[in-house]
Amino acid sequence: MKHTSVARAAALCAAALSLTLAACSADPLAAQFREGSGKQYIAGDGTITEYAASDRGAAITFSGTTTEGGSYSSRDAAGQVQVVNFWYAGCAPCRAEAPLLQKVANATTASGVRFIGVNVRDQSATVAAFEKTYGVTYPSIIDIDTGAVQLAFAGKVPPAAVPTTIVLDRTGRIAARILGRVAAESILQAIINRVVSEPA
Repeated sequence: MKHTSVARAAALCAAALSLTLAACSADPLAAQFREGSGKQYIAGDGTITEYAASDRGAAITFSGTTTEGGSYSSRDAAGQVQVVNFWYAGCAPCRAEAPLLQKVANATTASGVRFIGVNVRDQSATVAAFEKTYGVTYPSIIDIDTGAVQLAFAGKVPPAAVPTTIVLDRTGRIAARILGRVAAESILQAIINRVVSEPA
């Protein structure tokens, strides 16, 4: 009888472990973390989440020092749609999407949309070199020392998921999130257009 009970308990433990591992493997970020590839970032899968106005929660406020030593505050962009891109220079998907983001930034400037990068790992010189190489003209906040911007978005942006692009509505609430590389400029453009067209 004791052997039967032990066997049954072992079977239950194995089943529970199997379910736990299955649940974890369903999360691409968790799977990449466990694989330990050494690529130094967790790449999202391009999942797009758009939030209805009633589901956006509180406004996100953030600020920081830019590459050039200036300052950026989300409060200065009150009433404007903001696009916030979390990135760093050693991230291959970040390099791939940089020209695309710049094209969308250029195309939406007339609509009052403001793009801001948040560099999570590099110092100013590295960021400046990246911007020159890829033709990025919108500013980036250097967040490596304080992590203040990442903290402001905690709960909405997985801490190791880079790149991630967030679209904030005119009140500073998260209207959409792209977890991973932006696959096409038309995708981001369409999301921004929807947010821009919302009633003020």
